[in-house]
Amino acid sequence: MPMQPAKNTVCLWFDREAEEAARFYAATFPDSSVGAVHRAPGDFPSGKQGDVLLVEFTVMGIPCIGLNGGPQIRHNEAFSFQVATVDQAETDRYWNAIVGNGGEENDCGWCKDRWGISWQITPIVLTRAITDPDPALAKRAFDAMMTMRKIDVAAIEAACAAAS
Repeated sequence: MPMQPAKNTVCLWFDREAEEAARFYAATFPDSSVGAVHRAPGDFPSGKQGDVLLVEFTVMGIPCIGLNGGPQIRHNEAFSFQVATVDQAETDRYWNAIVGNGGEENDCGWCKDRWGISWQITPIVLTRAITDPDPALAKRAFDAMMTMRKIDVAAIEAACAAAS
């Protein structure tokens, strides 16, 4: 009996690299995997019959479909995966995997993978700090974050501990 599809699935448009991206995500993040790979039943504008058309995969428990739709649509920062990390080691591991595999750094904990998907590698300590009920503490943490690319957990903790 076929598996019931998820009610809500994130569909990510790729040129031709959906399977490569899905396999990278599965190897990089926990609770991630590649499911079915579907080939095109006929020719289509950006490919031929038999080319990989759809890839079912999961990223940290989120069901996704990669669609090889061609080069006309590119990713932008309007969509990102936000990954909550528990410490600097986990932050470094994900950041370095994305940036070190052909990605690029951006500001405030954002980076892009080599396929143009945006990622926010966000330590939990940062999220808690910038949403703290003490506005002075939240501002110190926010100001510290604004100077960073990859988030420095110790610097965020120091900003939180500093006297105003």
